[in-house]
Order: sequence, then structure tokens, then C-alpha cells
Amino acid sequence: MIERAWGRPIAELEKEAERRPVEDPHLRAVMQTRSYLATSSNSLAVHWERLHALTRPGRTPAFYDLDRISESALALRTNYAESNAALASIGHVIDARDAFLKAGGDQPAADRVRAATARTTQSRVRGLPSDRPAPPAAAVAAPAAANRR
Repeated sequence: MIERAWGRPIAELEKEAERRPVEDPHLRAVMQTRSYLATSSNSLAVHWERLHALTRPGRTPAFYDLDRISESALALRTNYAESNAALASIGHVIDARDAFLKAGGDQPAADRVRAATARTTQSRVRGLPSDRPAPPAAAVAAPAAANRR
């Protein structure tokens, strides 16, 4: 799904996501979710094997095994749901990327610079000219640390 969306192999996409995360934030998000999905898949296999070992044919579970069986089944269901959510998340990010590109989101970085500049100019104190620095904060003595025994 990821290879088809970006049109390149996964190994190449992983390297690009590590080298240049700012250029394509969608790729970075998808690759991080893919990494989580791989970890979750391994955990899913472990829970699956544990549950099958506890419930194999011809074996009668002991009383104390019932809690282990329940915990393994719960962990398996939880992990399965998390894996499905991660897979759906990858699909949503790919859909968002496609919509972004169709809307003309492939604009140069100058727009990003303009937006960052607009945010920083609003951070100064209103009413003061931009060439004058803001007044210093009022100096207040810090309260003494109390011994809390």
C-alpha cells in the first residue's frame, strides 16, 4: 500500500524518511506507523503462540491456567485491534496525502517560511514598535523551599 502510494520501494522510503523528515511529513508519519505495525505484528504472533500452547488439543488446562488463557486471549484481541487501527491509520494518512497533492499542496517552501515569519512577528508585545525590545519581566523573589517532612 505504501509502495504503491509513493511509487518507490520501502527501503528507499525508509531512508528518505530518516534523512529528510521535514520535506514529506506524510511519509514520516506512515513510516513511523509502519514501524509500530511491525512491532505489533511480532507481539501478535507471540500472544497467538502462547494461547495455542495453552489450549492445544488433548491438554486439559489446570485451574491456574485459566487466568493465563484469559490474559493471553485478552492480549491477543487488544493487539489485533491495535494492529487494525495502525493499518487504518496508514490508509488515512495516504488518503490525506493524495488529497493534499490534488489540492495543490506541492507548493514551494517559501509558503512555509512566510507562515513561520507571520507567527514570529505576532509574538512581540502589541503596541510597541518592532525596533524597541519588550520590557523585562518584573523581578519577584522566589519563594523559599519548605522542608516537607
